[in-house]
Amino acid sequence: MIIKWLGHSAFQIITNYNLKILIDPFISNNPTSPLTAEELNADLILVTHGHQDHFGDTMEIANRTGALIIANHETSIFLSKQGLNTQGMNIGGSMDVQDIEVTMVNANHSSGLDFMDETADGGIACGYILKLENGRKIYHSGDTGIFGDMKMVIRDIYQPNIVLLPIGDLYTMGIEEAAIAADWISPEVLIPMHYNTFPLIEQNPLEFAEMVESLNPNINVVIMEPGEFYEE
Repeated sequence: MIIKWLGHSAFQIITNYNLKILIDPFISNNPTSPLTAEELNADLILVTHGHQDHFGDTMEIANRTGALIIANHETSIFLSKQGLNTQGMNIGGSMDVQDIEVTMVNANHSSGLDFMDETADGGIACGYILKLENGRKIYHSGDTGIFGDMKMVIRDIYQPNIVLLPIGDLYTMGIEEAAIAADWISPEVLIPMHYNTFPLIEQNPLEFAEMVESLNPNINVVIMEPGEFYEE
C-alpha cells in the first residue's frame, strides 16, 4: 500500500490490490502539487467537503477516468447532475468498493460549494475511514477542528492505524490541537496535512512532531514533501 501526498489535503492511495484512490484532489490550482490533474488516474475519488481547495479537480478527473465519486448526499446530487458516477453517503454510513470498506465520519467544518458563481449548499463536511484489503485502516479527517469524538468514536470504535490530520490553523486545527487529537486517536502512523500551501496556513511540521512525541512517543509522525510517499 502506498500513500502519496499531493500537497494540501490531497492524497493518492494505491492499495495492495492496485485500487487507485484519490482524496480531495486539489491539483490544478494547488501551488504545492507535484503533478498535474492529467497525470492522475483513479478508480475512486473521495470528497470531504465542497470547498474548492478540496473539491478541486474532482469532476475533471472523474470525467476522464470514469472513477466513482463518494461524497455527502448534497454534493453527490450536484455531481450526478453533471453526469458523473457518484454515490452519496452520510455520517456513520459505510459501503464496500471492491475489496475495501469506506466509512464516512464526522468533521467540524463548513462545506459550501464555493467554486460556483454563487456558493451552493454542499451539505456537511466529513472525514473517511478506509479499511483496506489487509485490514489496515486509514483515517483522513478532512478539514476539522478538534472534537471529542476523535477519542470516543474514531479511536474507540474504528481504531485507525494510519491517520492524516490538518495542522495549518486558521481554517482547521493548529499544531497544538492536532497534537492532542493525535494523542487521543493514538495511531501507529500520523501524517500531517493542510499546511504550507498558502502563507495563511504556514506551520513548522517539525514542531508538530515534537509536540506529538512529548504526548505520545508511540506515534510515528511521518513528515513528507509533496510528491513523497509512505509505503507499507
